[in-house]
Amino acid sequence: MPAESLEMLLREFCLTTMAARCGEMLESAEAQNWGYRKFLLQLCEAEAADRRERKQQRLLRESKLPAGKTLGNLAEEQLPAKVRRQLPTLLEGGFVERAENVLVFGLPGRGKTHFLCALGRELVLRRGYAVYFTPTFKLVQQLLAAKKEWRLEAALKKLDRFAAIILDDLGYVQQSREEMEVLFTFLAERYERRSVLLSSNLVFSKWDQIFKDPMTTMAAVDRLVHHAIILEFDGESQRVSGVRRQGGGEPGAPARPFSSAASGAPKGAPDSASPKGRAQSVSQSK
Repeated sequence: MPAESLEMLLREFCLTTMAARCGEMLESAEAQNWGYRKFLLQLCEAEAADRRERKQQRLLRESKLPAGKTLGNLAEEQLPAKVRRQLPTLLEGGFVERAENVLVFGLPGRGKTHFLCALGRELVLRRGYAVYFTPTFKLVQQLLAAKKEWRLEAALKKLDRFAAIILDDLGYVQQSREEMEVLFTFLAERYERRSVLLSSNLVFSKWDQIFKDPMTTMAAVDRLVHHAIILEFDGESQRVSGVRRQGGGEPGAPARPFSSAASGAPKGAPDSASPKGRAQSVSQSK
Protein backbone atom coordinates (compact mmCIF):
# COMPACT_ATOMS: atom_id res chain seq x y z
CA MET A 1 0.00 0.00 0.00
CA PRO A 2 1.44 3.43 -0.92
CA ALA A 3 2.32 5.68 2.00
CA GLU A 4 -0.16 8.29 0.77
CA SER A 5 -3.04 5.81 0.96
CA LEU A 6 -2.04 4.80 4.49
CA GLU A 7 -1.91 8.44 5.59
CA MET A 8 -5.37 9.07 4.13
CA LEU A 9 -6.81 6.11 6.04
CA LEU A 10 -5.18 7.22 9.28
CA ARG A 11 -6.66 10.71 8.89
CA GLU A 12 -10.04 9.18 8.15
CA PHE A 13 -9.78 7.35 11.47
CA CYS A 14 -8.85 10.68 13.16
CA LEU A 15 -5.33 9.42 13.93
CA THR A 16 -3.80 12.71 12.91
CA THR A 17 -0.39 12.31 14.57
CA MET A 18 0.05 8.84 13.10
CA ALA A 19 -0.85 10.23 9.69
CA ALA A 20 1.60 13.12 10.05
CA ARG A 21 4.46 10.88 11.23
CA CYS A 22 3.75 7.96 8.91
CA GLY A 23 6.13 8.95 6.11
CA GLU A 24 8.96 9.71 8.52
CA MET A 25 8.40 6.43 10.38
CA LEU A 26 8.39 4.44 7.13
CA GLU A 27 11.75 5.90 6.18
CA SER A 28 13.17 4.99 9.61
CA ALA A 29 11.69 1.51 9.38
CA GLU A 30 13.26 0.89 5.98
CA ALA A 31 16.62 2.39 6.94
CA GLN A 32 16.87 0.51 10.26
CA ASN A 33 15.15 -2.67 9.15
CA TRP A 34 12.29 -2.46 11.66
CA GLY A 35 9.71 -5.21 11.76
CA TYR A 36 6.05 -4.31 11.33
CA ARG A 37 5.45 -4.61 15.10
CA LYS A 38 8.05 -1.96 15.93
CA PHE A 39 6.80 0.29 13.15
CA LEU A 40 3.22 0.07 14.46
CA LEU A 41 4.38 0.54 18.06
CA GLN A 42 6.34 3.69 17.18
CA LEU A 43 3.32 5.17 15.40
CA CYS A 44 0.97 4.34 18.27
CA GLU A 45 3.35 5.77 20.89
CA ALA A 46 3.64 9.02 18.93
CA GLU A 47 -0.16 9.27 18.70
CA ALA A 48 -0.60 8.54 22.41
CA ALA A 49 2.04 11.09 23.48
CA ASP A 50 0.50 13.80 21.31
CA ARG A 51 -2.97 13.08 22.64
CA ARG A 52 -1.74 13.28 26.23
CA GLU A 53 -0.14 16.64 25.49
CA ARG A 54 -3.31 17.98 23.86
CA LYS A 55 -5.43 16.74 26.75
CA GLN A 56 -3.14 18.42 29.29
CA GLN A 57 -3.31 21.73 27.46
CA ARG A 58 -7.10 21.50 27.18
CA LEU A 59 -7.48 20.68 30.87
CA LEU A 60 -5.19 23.56 31.84
CA ARG A 61 -7.22 26.00 29.74
CA GLU A 62 -10.47 24.80 31.26
CA SER A 63 -9.06 24.83 34.81
CA LYS A 64 -8.75 28.65 34.94
CA LEU A 65 -5.73 28.14 37.22
CA PRO A 66 -3.58 31.30 37.59
CA ALA A 67 -0.55 30.90 35.33
CA GLY A 68 2.02 32.12 37.85
CA LYS A 69 1.13 29.89 40.80
CA THR A 70 3.03 26.68 40.07
CA LEU A 71 4.90 24.06 42.04
CA GLY A 72 8.15 25.34 40.55
CA ASN A 73 7.83 28.76 42.19
CA LEU A 74 6.10 27.60 45.37
CA ALA A 75 8.21 28.61 48.38
CA GLU A 76 8.13 25.15 49.95
CA GLU A 77 10.69 26.12 52.59
CA GLN A 78 8.17 28.61 53.98
CA LEU A 79 5.37 26.07 54.30
CA PRO A 80 4.64 24.59 57.72
CA ALA A 81 6.77 21.48 58.25
CA LYS A 82 3.85 19.05 58.39
CA VAL A 83 2.34 20.55 55.24
CA ARG A 84 5.65 19.95 53.44
CA ARG A 85 5.57 16.34 54.55
CA GLN A 86 1.98 15.97 53.34
CA LEU A 87 2.63 17.49 49.90
CA PRO A 88 4.15 14.41 48.17
CA THR A 89 1.14 12.31 49.18
CA LEU A 90 -1.28 14.94 47.89
CA LEU A 91 0.57 15.10 44.58
CA GLU A 92 -0.12 11.40 44.08
CA GLY A 93 -3.80 12.32 43.72
CA GLY A 94 -5.25 9.46 45.74
CA PHE A 95 -7.52 11.83 47.64
CA VAL A 96 -9.24 12.74 44.36
CA GLU A 97 -9.93 9.08 43.62
CA ARG A 98 -11.45 8.75 47.09
CA ALA A 99 -13.48 11.98 46.69
CA GLU A 100 -11.79 13.48 49.75
CA ASN A 101 -11.53 17.21 50.38
CA VAL A 102 -8.51 19.37 51.15
CA LEU A 103 -9.30 22.25 53.52
CA VAL A 104 -6.62 24.92 53.94
CA PHE A 105 -6.87 27.45 56.75
CA GLY A 106 -4.69 30.43 57.66
CA LEU A 107 -4.44 34.17 57.88
CA PRO A 108 -3.93 36.20 54.68
CA GLY A 109 -0.53 36.01 53.02
CA ARG A 110 0.39 32.51 54.20
CA GLY A 111 0.47 30.99 50.71
CA LYS A 112 -2.83 29.10 50.81
CA THR A 113 -3.95 30.02 47.30
CA HIS A 114 -0.55 29.37 45.74
CA PHE A 115 -0.37 25.98 47.43
CA LEU A 116 -3.78 24.87 46.17
CA CYS A 117 -3.16 26.21 42.65
CA ALA A 118 0.20 24.44 42.46
CA LEU A 119 -1.41 21.22 43.68
CA GLY A 120 -4.25 21.58 41.17
CA ARG A 121 -1.86 22.13 38.27
CA GLU A 122 0.13 19.02 39.18
CA LEU A 123 -3.08 16.98 39.40
CA VAL A 124 -3.71 17.98 35.78
CA LEU A 125 -0.17 17.42 34.52
CA ARG A 126 0.71 14.27 36.47
CA ARG A 127 -2.66 12.54 36.81
CA GLY A 128 -4.80 13.95 34.04
CA TYR A 129 -7.58 15.07 36.42
CA ALA A 130 -10.06 17.75 35.41
CA VAL A 131 -9.55 20.60 37.91
CA TYR A 132 -11.34 23.95 38.15
CA PHE A 133 -10.24 27.04 40.08
CA THR A 134 -12.61 29.81 41.09
CA PRO A 135 -12.85 32.50 43.77
CA THR A 136 -15.76 31.45 45.97
CA PHE A 137 -17.67 34.70 45.47
CA LYS A 138 -17.59 34.21 41.71
CA LEU A 139 -18.94 30.67 41.93
CA VAL A 140 -21.73 31.86 44.23
CA GLN A 141 -22.70 34.57 41.75
CA GLN A 142 -22.75 32.09 38.87
CA LEU A 143 -24.90 29.59 40.76
CA LEU A 144 -27.31 32.26 41.98
CA ALA A 145 -27.76 33.56 38.43
CA ALA A 146 -28.37 30.00 37.25
CA LYS A 147 -30.96 29.45 39.98
CA LYS A 148 -32.85 32.60 39.01
CA GLU A 149 -32.95 31.37 35.42
CA TRP A 150 -34.13 27.87 36.45
CA ARG A 151 -30.94 26.20 35.29
CA LEU A 152 -29.18 25.50 38.59
CA GLU A 153 -29.29 21.75 38.01
CA ALA A 154 -27.61 22.18 34.63
CA ALA A 155 -24.94 24.43 36.14
CA LEU A 156 -24.18 21.89 38.87
CA LYS A 157 -24.02 19.11 36.30
CA LYS A 158 -21.50 21.12 34.29
CA LEU A 159 -19.32 21.56 37.37
CA ASP A 160 -19.64 17.88 38.18
CA ARG A 161 -17.36 16.94 35.30
CA PHE A 162 -14.42 18.39 37.28
CA ALA A 163 -12.89 15.81 39.60
CA ALA A 164 -11.58 18.58 41.88
CA ILE A 165 -12.79 22.15 42.31
CA ILE A 166 -10.68 24.75 44.13
CA LEU A 167 -12.76 27.30 46.04
CA ASP A 168 -10.53 30.21 46.97
CA ASP A 169 -11.11 32.58 49.89
CA LEU A 170 -14.29 31.21 51.41
CA GLY A 171 -13.90 33.55 54.36
CA TYR A 172 -14.48 36.63 52.20
CA VAL A 173 -17.96 35.45 51.17
CA GLN A 174 -20.53 37.06 53.46
CA GLN A 175 -23.54 37.60 51.27
CA SER A 176 -27.29 37.03 51.43
CA ARG A 177 -28.95 33.86 52.69
CA GLU A 178 -30.09 33.03 49.16
CA GLU A 179 -26.51 33.14 47.89
CA MET A 180 -25.32 30.95 50.73
CA GLU A 181 -28.07 28.44 49.97
CA VAL A 182 -26.68 27.86 46.48
CA LEU A 183 -23.20 27.44 47.92
CA PHE A 184 -24.51 24.85 50.37
CA THR A 185 -26.32 23.08 47.52
CA PHE A 186 -23.04 22.92 45.59
CA LEU A 187 -21.18 21.42 48.57
CA ALA A 188 -23.97 18.93 49.24
CA GLU A 189 -24.01 17.81 45.59
CA ARG A 190 -20.28 17.03 45.64
CA TYR A 191 -20.34 15.29 49.03
CA GLU A 192 -18.64 11.87 48.81
CA ARG A 193 -18.63 12.10 45.00
CA ARG A 194 -16.11 14.76 43.99
CA SER A 195 -13.28 16.61 45.74
CA VAL A 196 -13.38 20.19 46.97
CA LEU A 197 -10.12 22.03 47.71
CA LEU A 198 -10.93 25.07 49.81
CA SER A 199 -9.01 27.96 51.35
CA SER A 200 -10.39 30.10 54.15
CA ASN A 201 -9.17 32.71 56.60
CA LEU A 202 -12.03 31.86 58.96
CA VAL A 203 -12.01 28.91 61.34
CA PHE A 204 -15.10 26.72 61.59
CA SER A 205 -16.44 28.54 64.65
CA LYS A 206 -16.86 31.68 62.52
CA TRP A 207 -18.52 30.09 59.53
CA ASP A 208 -21.93 31.25 60.72
CA GLN A 209 -20.81 34.61 59.30
CA ILE A 210 -20.88 32.90 55.91
CA PHE A 211 -23.91 30.61 56.06
CA LYS A 212 -26.02 32.90 58.28
CA ASP A 213 -27.68 30.00 60.10
CA PRO A 214 -26.17 27.70 62.77
CA MET A 215 -27.81 24.54 61.41
CA THR A 216 -26.71 25.26 57.83
CA THR A 217 -23.22 26.05 59.12
CA MET A 218 -22.96 22.72 60.95
CA ALA A 219 -24.31 20.83 57.93
CA ALA A 220 -21.79 22.50 55.61
CA VAL A 221 -18.88 21.85 57.97
CA ASP A 222 -19.98 18.24 58.43
CA ARG A 223 -20.01 17.55 54.68
CA LEU A 224 -16.66 19.21 54.11
CA VAL A 225 -14.80 17.72 57.07
CA HIS A 226 -16.04 14.18 56.57
CA HIS A 227 -13.36 12.52 54.40
CA ALA A 228 -11.08 15.58 54.54
CA ILE A 229 -7.45 16.53 54.94
CA ILE A 230 -7.11 19.73 56.98
CA LEU A 231 -3.98 21.85 56.54
CA GLU A 232 -3.18 24.83 58.76
CA PHE A 233 -0.93 27.58 57.42
CA ASP A 234 0.39 29.53 60.38
CA GLY A 235 3.59 31.42 60.96
CA GLU A 236 4.64 34.62 59.25
CA SER A 237 3.02 36.10 56.16
CA GLN A 238 4.98 35.16 53.04
CA ARG A 239 4.45 38.68 51.73
CA VAL A 240 6.01 40.13 54.89
CA SER A 241 8.94 37.73 54.75
CA GLY A 242 9.39 38.60 51.06
CA VAL A 243 9.71 42.27 51.96
CA ARG A 244 12.20 41.37 54.69
CA ARG A 245 14.35 39.32 52.29
CA GLN A 246 14.45 42.32 49.95
CA GLY A 247 15.86 44.49 52.72
CA GLY A 248 12.62 46.07 53.86
CA GLY A 249 13.38 45.68 57.56
CA GLU A 250 10.74 44.72 60.12
CA PRO A 251 7.33 45.61 58.64
CA GLY A 252 4.59 45.67 61.21
CA ALA A 253 3.73 43.49 64.17
CA PRO A 254 4.81 39.87 64.54
CA ALA A 255 2.63 37.20 62.99
CA ARG A 256 -0.16 35.69 65.05
CA PRO A 257 -0.57 31.93 65.09
CA PHE A 258 -3.64 30.58 63.31
CA SER A 259 -5.17 27.52 64.87
CA SER A 260 -8.64 26.21 64.21
CA ALA A 261 -8.28 23.91 67.20
CA ALA A 262 -7.58 26.87 69.50
CA SER A 263 -10.46 28.88 68.07
CA GLY A 264 -12.94 26.04 68.35
CA ALA A 265 -15.64 24.81 65.99
CA PRO A 266 -19.40 25.18 65.92
CA LYS A 267 -21.10 23.08 68.58
CA GLY A 268 -21.82 19.70 67.09
CA ALA A 269 -19.41 20.11 64.20
CA PRO A 270 -16.85 17.36 63.58
CA ASP A 271 -13.53 17.84 65.35
CA SER A 272 -10.47 17.22 63.16
CA ALA A 273 -8.69 15.66 66.14
CA SER A 274 -11.59 13.42 67.21
CA PRO A 275 -11.09 9.69 67.57
CA LYS A 276 -13.60 9.18 64.75
CA GLY A 277 -10.84 10.16 62.39
CA ARG A 278 -13.13 12.22 60.19
CA ALA A 279 -10.30 14.53 59.17
CA GLN A 280 -6.54 14.47 59.12
CA SER A 281 -5.29 17.62 60.82
CA VAL A 282 -1.93 19.06 59.83
CA SER A 283 -0.70 21.98 61.89
CA GLN A 284 2.74 23.40 62.46
CA SER A 285 4.13 22.74 65.88
CA LYS A 286 5.51 25.72 67.71
